[in-house]
Amino acid sequence: MQIKGQVAFVVGGASGLGQATARRLAAEGARIVVFDRDNQGVARIADEVGGHGVACDIADDVGCENAINGAINRVGPPRILVNCAGVGDPGSTVGRGGPLQIAEFRKVININLVGTFNCLRLCAQAMSALPALDTGERGVIINTSSIAAVEGMMGQVAYSASKGGVAAMTLPLARELGRFGIRVLDIAPGLFETPMTLNLPEKSREVVFAMKPPFPTRPGDPAEYAALVVAIVTNPMLNGTMLRLDGALRAPPRY
Repeated sequence: MQIKGQVAFVVGGASGLGQATARRLAAEGARIVVFDRDNQGVARIADEVGGHGVACDIADDVGCENAINGAINRVGPPRILVNCAGVGDPGSTVGRGGPLQIAEFRKVININLVGTFNCLRLCAQAMSALPALDTGERGVIINTSSIAAVEGMMGQVAYSASKGGVAAMTLPLARELGRFGIRVLDIAPGLFETPMTLNLPEKSREVVFAMKPPFPTRPGDPAEYAALVVAIVTNPMLNGTMLRLDGALRAPPRY
């Protein structure tokens, strides 16, 4: 799919991976709609890329649905959806204060997994009604999991469960939506410099950033995530799989 002129929805686009993606897709000629719960960030990035900004908390099912449908009515159905919104709240299953609070576990699942699915189901419905392009495609959906989906560290049980769910949706979604010409991919980043990692508690942050991939021996740059988004969109044979973006990093058992 050629990116120029296409409508692209970027969820979680006010910072980190989503921000870099919004900028890169705009540079490639896409019409951008940025969704994020950060009102000021949404307005700033939307203005920067010449797109539209929508304040949206994907943990709010009804509010998210209204935001997505409102953007579809205003700008048009997306050909490209990139889901980057998420949280990485750590928590031990058994701790000094007792078991992990179920509300804390549910919060991470609701945002990272349920929120991702809520956005994609609405966009997939709109994509399916679009006319097919010359390639036969109607849309591309790119979700974001993590290497924690397959090798979560201690204290990441909720995060790993949520991201494992995102990764596991990829193939069945691609199989189901293929009849409409909609591709579904999952990017599983390793260690990247984003607000999620930079805002970890100081001790955890020091340990996390001490991990070095074999090459390049540094954290990822969000622009590198955005570059993979472009590669996915423009290559029609990429479909139904999780793509690790980690410099061959394998997470150890603990921070």
